[in-house]
Amino acid sequence: MVIDSSALTQMERRFRANLVNSLGGFKSLVLVGTISSKGNENLAPFSSLFHLGANPALCGLIFRPGEPRENTLGNILHTQQYTVNHVLPSFYDKAHQCSAKYQEGLSEFKEVNLTSQYIDDCLAPFVVESKIKFACELVQTIHIELNGTVLLIGKIVKVVLPDHIIQPDGFIDLEQAETVTCSGLDSYHVTQKIARLSYANLTNPPVEI
Repeated sequence: MVIDSSALTQMERRFRANLVNSLGGFKSLVLVGTISSKGNENLAPFSSLFHLGANPALCGLIFRPGEPRENTLGNILHTQQYTVNHVLPSFYDKAHQCSAKYQEGLSEFKEVNLTSQYIDDCLAPFVVESKIKFACELVQTIHIELNGTVLLIGKIVKVVLPDHIIQPDGFIDLEQAETVTCSGLDSYHVTQKIARLSYANLTNPPVEI
């Protein structure tokens, strides 16, 4: 099958959304925790998280077109803080349910029966059930005119995870942490590592580490 841009444009809307969202392969699946100016908690699933750099530690999130109200985008713009929480097989269905359009002001934590957690001076709530989680401060907002989306760049300011999943060189064993990934809009997966290879160079072939 060969699909050109004209054929993409003419596809039924949901079919096109599923197809294009699946093209990029497996994606990070996280729950983003925020709190509103009124003190209302919010929890939403995202598959657009990506790494931007390690020094400083930065990550990006893409937000679809929509008004920043008492929702994830609005809460982050107001408080400048949010948490990013990995999803486990034990609650992937609850993470999925967080994408439902709950009435503004309702806490997805309570609606899906997940537990909020406040750590140190972080304003935004973490997910107790998550093993790997980190807090971010908003450092840059970029409006993408092509499709009306918004890119938020966050600086990682606190990381919370079990000691035993960090290897001596800093590598995090995501399989041991049971982190779930996703594909498309609604397909959830656990992974199996093939190998971890040494740093690539021009003189020696890579070896397993």
